[in-house]
Amino acid sequence: MPKILTPGPHLAGVRMLTCDVDGVLTDGGLYYDANGYAMARFHVLDGMGLKRLQAAGFRTCFVTQSHSPAIAARARALGIDLCLMGVEDKHDVVADVAGEFGFTLAEVCHIADDVNDLSLLRAVGVSVTVPNGMPEVKSVCRLITSIPGGSGAVRELCEAILASRAT
Repeated sequence: MPKILTPGPHLAGVRMLTCDVDGVLTDGGLYYDANGYAMARFHVLDGMGLKRLQAAGFRTCFVTQSHSPAIAARARALGIDLCLMGVEDKHDVVADVAGEFGFTLAEVCHIADDVNDLSLLRAVGVSVTVPNGMPEVKSVCRLITSIPGGSGAVRELCEAILASRAT
């Protein structure tokens, strides 16, 4: 089982944060308007955490199986380095992206909540999940946030990464 997320040397080598979206940056719920358009709810605290991480020189990436204009819009609004949608094999895609930025997977922290991220979570330097993550995900992750997905979990992680750099 993962340990509760705290700052420390285990996060000091992180240079890039990759985030699953549904269930991590959102609460996992899907909202549909009268015309059938899906909407997602993002938490403002996560956005500020990501901006603070970027200002400190970290790379950020959204990587999701979903295809959603809402996700793309949120990524643009936050200045996320890459927003990768429709990704089935997150491991290979993130390995390629890390290499393009000059990083290894050991320098990547990935946060996710569901089984489609398992291969990536097993490969990165720091694997993180949320309390509402699936049991299979919790069994392979090193850390777990105290805040649920969609409620500021990514902000908690960003702050821990920043605090770990300062130590």
